[in-house]
Amino acid sequence: MGLGGNMESGSLPRFMLEVFLVNCCLGLVSSLYFHMTEGEQKCFIEEIPADTVVVGDYWTQLYDEQKREYLPATRNLTLSVAARTPTDEVWLILSHKETKGRFNFTSFTSGEHKICLQPSLSQPLSAGFIVVVCMDIRSGERTNNYTEIQKRELLTQLQLRVRRLSAQVHDIHKELIYSRSREKNFLVINHNVNMWIYWWPIIQRLFCCWQMQRKKCLQ
Repeated sequence: MGLGGNMESGSLPRFMLEVFLVNCCLGLVSSLYFHMTEGEQKCFIEEIPADTVVVGDYWTQLYDEQKREYLPATRNLTLSVAARTPTDEVWLILSHKETKGRFNFTSFTSGEHKICLQPSLSQPLSAGFIVVVCMDIRSGERTNNYTEIQKRELLTQLQLRVRRLSAQVHDIHKELIYSRSREKNFLVINHNVNMWIYWWPIIQRLFCCWQMQRKKCLQ
């Protein structure tokens, strides 16, 4: 059976286009840049299919608001990174004192994964200084280092390209499954809402009739 066999033929091209756009959005590198104060926690959400590798590279700086210039981060700065699953389970906690660092994890379930960062300092910053965090997040096939793979496995350019295309097809397949599951959930919610819209006026009328009948019986 072809993909989308249970869908209307007219909706298949639209659905495949949506899957292609989702693949383009999820596969690209996400670059983040934000300011933080000591003890402040900032979180962002990544929608990730199941069994997908996520790698994040980050580096920290200090920003002098009075002089409007960036300075190297001090050694007493620690950046904590925590990842939460769609069920809000914390299963990755890292603390780095280096100005640059990397974290990685593999998603076990599809859905919205929350990644939170929080800086802490052993000594308070001077007035007018804030922490600056820059981060690049990659997922799926884009986490592979093909230069190292080619050297390690002695692959030709053609073999390396085939390997890369195979990984991209694997990512597209996972994201297609994830997109179809999201569409299925949306259809279920839409059906339930429509049923409530249909039945609620009927329930209200039945309730009014019952109240009127009850008042007549009490009189």
